[in-house]
Amino acid sequence: MKHGSISGEGDPAMSDLDTVLDDAVAANDVPFLVAMSGSSSSITWSGAAGERSPGASATVDTVFRLFSMTKAIGSTAAMILIDRGMLSMDTPVIEVIPEFAGIRLLEGFDTDGAPLLRAPGRQVTVRHLATHTSGFVYEFWNTDMPKYLAATGHPTILSGLKASLSYPLLFEPGERWDYGIGIDWLGQIVEAIDGRRVDTFCREEIFGPLGMVDSDFEPSERLAPRLAAVKIRGEDGSFADFSIAPPPNPEVYGMGHHIYSTAPDYMRFLRMLLNKGQLDGNRVLSEAAVAAMLANQIGDLRVGKLVSIAPALTADAEFYPGVPKTHSFGFVRVEEDVPGRCSAGSQIWAGVLNMHYWLDPARDVAAVIMTQSLPFVEPRFMQVYERYERAVYAGM
Repeated sequence: MKHGSISGEGDPAMSDLDTVLDDAVAANDVPFLVAMSGSSSSITWSGAAGERSPGASATVDTVFRLFSMTKAIGSTAAMILIDRGMLSMDTPVIEVIPEFAGIRLLEGFDTDGAPLLRAPGRQVTVRHLATHTSGFVYEFWNTDMPKYLAATGHPTILSGLKASLSYPLLFEPGERWDYGIGIDWLGQIVEAIDGRRVDTFCREEIFGPLGMVDSDFEPSERLAPRLAAVKIRGEDGSFADFSIAPPPNPEVYGMGHHIYSTAPDYMRFLRMLLNKGQLDGNRVLSEAAVAAMLANQIGDLRVGKLVSIAPALTADAEFYPGVPKTHSFGFVRVEEDVPGRCSAGSQIWAGVLNMHYWLDPARDVAAVIMTQSLPFVEPRFMQVYERYERAVYAGM
């Protein structure tokens, strides 16, 4: 176990957190772990266990491919423009990006396997994009999208090509919740309105003010030596090397998946939200903007289970089964207290390489638990996540 800064050294509760990480690595539940927890005022615990790459122990400042943990930062970028009166949650996307009018809705396939497309009956808004109610989906949890990609040769969102953004919708905007590429389109809206590319915008408006010194859209020469290796679990239960990363120097930076960062940096971002928009005297969002960002933005709709069609890459994804969940402007929102775990109003999400966070404003708690492994949300990892979360609250 390698420790970072720890408040309460010698506290039995801190030892419990150490044990969660050490036991998870020893049991081969994960290849390695970095975790950190804190409040609006401080980091209360941090730790690391295992090897992030052959011969290199995991450290608290290990660099991660955030993948979908990028999405909360992308939503924050859009909220900054909303906060400044430059954008509204209900702005139709075509008012900012006219070519979005070419997006079609996939109704199915003809007898030859060709896609059947039509214009959607409603306009997609900024709110739809941020809450995953736009109609966009990912191909890992939907049977029609892989068929569409194969039939058309359409590039996937991880290609970094601008053309990859033109996925079809699978349902009418606002009809239901389903997980997809909406935040990548939010990034395009930020660029169109602000004029800066999203990497520059995030450095100047989020990373810089928050002191996120190890966060960027490319692994620089300074960050690369600390970048963790990616592993995938085989049928025999062992981990093997696996290659997956956002493409370098893409045509478009994906605000849904492209950022590299560390646990300490991401905790600075989460603590900014606990502090209602500021950290260490540097304000990123107004208090009103943070309140809107963390509120339920999908009304009576509910977040449901994502059923995997690619079991080597992801298991079925459902957080807190049986607990009602909505979506705020960038996060899944837990609507009831979970005994021994997070409170009603908590904001949660994850990255595909088994990186998870939660933000609990009611209890003034933020935490991350991070590795770089597949399949996503495999039961062995999710059991570790639950043990870690329970240990954080037990120590309060």
